[in-house]
Amino acid sequence: MRNAVTLSLLAVLSMGLQGCTGATDAILGNDSEIEVPEWEVGDWWLFTFTTPEFSDDSARLVVATVDEEEDGNAYMLGISSEEEARRHAVLNHNPFLGRITHSDLGVFENGVEQPVLSFPIGDRSWTFTLFEKDWSATASIEGDRAFISASNDNGEDLIYTYDSNSKFISSFVYTDSNDIEVLRMSLAQSGSDHTGEVHFMRGKDLLNRDYENNGPSGDVEDSFLVQDHPNDGSWNEMIYLIDAESGAGGSTISLTLRDHTSSSVLERFWGPGSSESGTLGTIPSPSGEYTLTASFTGQTELKIKIAGGIGYSWSI
Repeated sequence: MRNAVTLSLLAVLSMGLQGCTGATDAILGNDSEIEVPEWEVGDWWLFTFTTPEFSDDSARLVVATVDEEEDGNAYMLGISSEEEARRHAVLNHNPFLGRITHSDLGVFENGVEQPVLSFPIGDRSWTFTLFEKDWSATASIEGDRAFISASNDNGEDLIYTYDSNSKFISSFVYTDSNDIEVLRMSLAQSGSDHTGEVHFMRGKDLLNRDYENNGPSGDVEDSFLVQDHPNDGSWNEMIYLIDAESGAGGSTISLTLRDHTSSSVLERFWGPGSSESGTLGTIPSPSGEYTLTASFTGQTELKIKIAGGIGYSWSI
């Protein structure tokens, strides 16, 4: 009888130890992987974007549709504000906009899917292209999060985190070879059931200039040609983003943008001591050649980016 009781006790202890072993494996992350999430229309993520060139901004990214592409195998990720959609089109710093694949939450660059996140995410390595550069990535899993680091041959780094609880990245930092942060994305909030308009602006850089003047006077002239988008036809508008700073004393900045008929489509002037940051505007129906001229006096600085934009909107 005692032997029977002893054998039964050993069996119970063995089962308990097996359970503890499985729990320990899960805690230590043995053979752990994070599976791809399933998004629904109305899922949203509020991010703060930090760049060295222009002032910080925040945008709510929203799933507008779940059946993009010919086979319905991609989501469409847009922005809840049309103005922010324009800002992101001209800044061109957010890779997580537009089509996002179901299988990998893959982003598209030049029409080709790129596995910035490669599901199921585990302790392994893979490659992808982003910002027109080739990256080698490695991941490690800690609980519900995947910590990913990627580097390229230019000495640049991407450090980002995927969070299973929010079903998206929670941080993304792009650092150049001089250890300067090119982009920082930080997740502030996330949720579901967003209602209202969602916008996406397909953009292409047309002009990106940073002018500085430290002498008595200076003049610049830049010309650029506005052609159609290679796949989607003519642009709906041109979008510009301006930072300007004019020093004290007699410092001034004057800016003029003319089209191919020499008609002025944008004119701005900053007097002594005036400045502005992150000014966003549009120019309708772009086509042909444009010429930008600017004149500077004294301690002045002008940053201007111009992009072509094609807008899309959804009501959810």
